[in-house]
Amino acid sequence: MTVVKKVADFVGRWFAVLVLAGAVVGLLLPEQTSLITPHVSLLLGVIMFCMGLTMRPQDFSVVARHPKAVLLGVVAQYSVMPLLGWGIAHAFGLPPLLVVGMILVGAAPGGTASNVIVYLARGDVALSVAMTSISTMLAPFITPLIVLGLAGSTLPVSAGDLFLSILQVVLLPVVGGLLLRLFADRFVVPLLPLMPLVSVTGIVLVVSGVVGANSDAVLTTGLLLALAVILHNTLGLLIGYLVGYFGRLPDSARRAVSVEVGMQNSGLAASLATTHFEPVAALPGALFSVWHNLSGAAVATFWARRAPRDAEEREPA
Repeated sequence: MTVVKKVADFVGRWFAVLVLAGAVVGLLLPEQTSLITPHVSLLLGVIMFCMGLTMRPQDFSVVARHPKAVLLGVVAQYSVMPLLGWGIAHAFGLPPLLVVGMILVGAAPGGTASNVIVYLARGDVALSVAMTSISTMLAPFITPLIVLGLAGSTLPVSAGDLFLSILQVVLLPVVGGLLLRLFADRFVVPLLPLMPLVSVTGIVLVVSGVVGANSDAVLTTGLLLALAVILHNTLGLLIGYLVGYFGRLPDSARRAVSVEVGMQNSGLAASLATTHFEPVAALPGALFSVWHNLSGAAVATFWARRAPRDAEEREPA
């Protein structure tokens, strides 16, 4: 068990590098890694179940204590990122399927690694956890409507099918993990240190499979799409911080909102794209998975060296 925990700790520390390595393997071994693509939804379900195991009912109590911060963050996440994805994709002249992929990334809930990034960035971890949890719970209802509104004129998409997919691969696994943690806490807690190993392995496999299935598209449109993804993530982080600033939130809360808005559950976007569209539509999600972990690590490193202005007023995490 000690060896496995050391491996899990290593994987957690080198998350971004491992995701990047997964993308490279997908590019070098497209035939082999593309075999993973049909199992993307299952892998995401496992990741979301692990996320549910780390959640507790009291994680939602921050909504009652700081409703303004949570509301600002969730509204920004489900408005800023989808519109940015749509606007950037059209500004770059991306093909329709990649436009849909960018919208799917923007319309996804908070990323699974965002809470760790906020913790490392000395942000408000409780707010981050609440935003991730609430945006995930709302995803089956909000994500299909956003995709239908922004991409429905580009490609035919069924809101009902998207709802069922998100219900199956996100909401049900998360709720299942949450209930298991609630009723079998003493059995679950010893396993929590291993969750990064499972989650990171799943994300690396998803990225590798999606890149492998779209290796030709990566080589032809990779640079342009990479620039679009980088701009999408960077503007999301910046606008998220500005939302907290103009909303008069404490500095630690601004950091949390910034990360939550900028980091998306790109694995969900890739899963939905693979299931309901052609595999190439999953490419923005795969590239976003690689980039936002690298940018998240950079942001965490920058903020970790600078204490929040409200540090003296905050309770210890």
